[in-house]
Amino acid sequence: MQELISQGKVLVNGAVAKSSLKLRGGECVVITGAAERPPLRAMAEEIPLDVVYEDDDVAVVNKPAGMMVHAGAGATDDVRNRGTLVNALLHRFGTLSEVGGELRPGIVHRLDRNTSGLIVVAKNDQAHRQLAEQFAARKVHKTYTALVQGWMTEDKGTINSAISRDAIRRTRMTTRRGTGRIAVSHWRVRERIAGAYGRFTLLDVTIETGRTHQIRVHLASAGHPVVGDTLYGAARDIKGSLGHDPLALARNFLHSAHLEFSHPRTGKTLQLAAPLPPSLEEFMAKLRIQNLGVRS
Repeated sequence: MQELISQGKVLVNGAVAKSSLKLRGGECVVITGAAERPPLRAMAEEIPLDVVYEDDDVAVVNKPAGMMVHAGAGATDDVRNRGTLVNALLHRFGTLSEVGGELRPGIVHRLDRNTSGLIVVAKNDQAHRQLAEQFAARKVHKTYTALVQGWMTEDKGTINSAISRDAIRRTRMTTRRGTGRIAVSHWRVRERIAGAYGRFTLLDVTIETGRTHQIRVHLASAGHPVVGDTLYGAARDIKGSLGHDPLALARNFLHSAHLEFSHPRTGKTLQLAAPLPPSLEEFMAKLRIQNLGVRS
């Protein structure tokens, strides 16, 4: 709305409105057009990258949480276009595949902004098309590490609920509509944690499909939201027992830890791994703290 007003596209009783105008009731307000924003663009930007693997055809990068994969929404040019993985890739590698379009050079698949871990990048169009075929045929094996609230009652399981966009909150996905795209997630318990901050379960999650927010939606639908994922019901602050300050995680505890695929040129199987970021390891260490006066 501020952009519309500043661009003179809001009329009140036929006159161009200023942002300081206070409405008193009974006015006729007309919006004459959409806000005009500078076009999104991919630009080279010097940003450090953790490159796990690289050759002439592909690269695999360990993306940090908080980094968008490509340019997206935002009110200002900086917010929309800067600080993305694509910007960093263009600076590091120069040229990438063009199959995904001008905004997504090299991008074969994506990770959510607040998810860290491995993402594969195509350096040329031939590699991009071959990798895309592997993803479509479900031949790329992806394993994530997730920490969820509460204890999972079983040691392993599969969630195969279809996923669609939430009809009310459009930024969310849901399994409750009974329609949508098929999604399959397999989970296995790695560790159950209990301490002064309650109970949590560390999981390995493999996915057969790659739907938007898939792991986050599926685990939340099972009553165990990913720690830090307030969009899907996780606690904003994790309260401890008496004497322990609340904990908060400014990201989702979700990490793309293992990636396996066939090299697009040689066919050789590539198996790559990225350890949990130190910040997540430190967060888990705090969760393991026992109640005051209780020996661990």
